[in-house]
Amino acid sequence: MTSERLQPGDTAPDFTLPDADGTEISLAAHKGRKVIVYFYPAALTPGCTKQACDFTDNLELLAGAGYDVIGVSPDKPEKLAKFREKEDLKVTLVGDPSKEVLTAYGAFGEKKLYGKTVTGVIRSTIVVDEEGKVERALYNVKATGHVAKIIKDLGI
Repeated sequence: MTSERLQPGDTAPDFTLPDADGTEISLAAHKGRKVIVYFYPAALTPGCTKQACDFTDNLELLAGAGYDVIGVSPDKPEKLAKFREKEDLKVTLVGDPSKEVLTAYGAFGEKKLYGKTVTGVIRSTIVVDEEGKVERALYNVKATGHVAKIIKDLGI
């Protein structure tokens, strides 16, 4: 079962998920700012670490341009806290163990992994505008170089 992918102009599904400290983070609380919501398979894995570090390194630049960044994975808060500490991450990471939010965003479903079709998290980035609408929906993105590409595409 593959969830429906979002298209530009869609209303971004609202969510409230716990961050690394167990604090509830909701998309609605970011209204009035743009939000880059990125979905990744697992904390403490090489590609996801690279991506989280790239977002952390560019957080000031993105924040200055009016963007908040939220990373979503199926991990529990305890694992997110370990990830944050180990890699000194500044980006907000939230956990979605039920995968409801991942599914709502079209970021969970069938994907190719080493030539096999598996069901899992599809590395995706959704840019949400100030009104809570999808501005960009990028699916099957690469972990490496992705943040630089977003910055370029958004003209930051």
